[in-house]
Amino acid sequence: MSSAAAARSDRDPVALVDPFAGDGLALRFPRAARIGLLGGSFNPAHGGHLAVSLEALKRLGLDRVIWLVSPQNPLKPVAGMAPLAARVAAARRLARHPRLAVSTVEARLGTRHTAALLARLTGRYPAARFVWLMGADNLATIHRWRDWRQIFALAPVAVFDRPGYARTALNGPAAQRFARARLGAGQLASLADHRPPAWGFIRMRLDPTSATAIRAARPGS
Repeated sequence: MSSAAAARSDRDPVALVDPFAGDGLALRFPRAARIGLLGGSFNPAHGGHLAVSLEALKRLGLDRVIWLVSPQNPLKPVAGMAPLAARVAAARRLARHPRLAVSTVEARLGTRHTAALLARLTGRYPAARFVWLMGADNLATIHRWRDWRQIFALAPVAVFDRPGYARTALNGPAAQRFARARLGAGQLASLADHRPPAWGFIRMRLDPTSATAIRAARPGS
């Protein structure tokens, strides 16, 4: 643990325990692990989340992808948000793969914003090589997130193509701000090893599934 992280642990009781331990995901690896973090409401988890995760394992050389189920996205309405326990249970039913896992670490740490969560995790696990995973729809709007530049400063970022969002995302404020940090397709396999800021855009078979559409199709919606 770095001196800064150690100092934080002295002040913060939560940092004294493994924040992933409650999910059975204590990050004790024999070497620096490459870990993809896919955050979101997962309301509900669907095939698009699974497709991105499997593509990340394959294209980025990750050891594991962890789905970070948010208690409540500050940018999304509370109305229509299923209880956290229900969303986690559904995500775990879908993420049945030996290198996928589902975590409620954000609820346990009490963070509400991605930058704060990443700061806690990178401070707690200085040897881990985290990669933040997100869809092109999120890249297009990430400049509205609190401390969004800090996200790119804390971990490499992998952006996955989403139907109808590639052009908007790649011409948006975040892509323009970090244009010089974008890696080419041939460098994506080593993205986890790059010092941030570093990010890449991953083109893949597009999955049109959307949580919004799934909720709208449910009876009584």
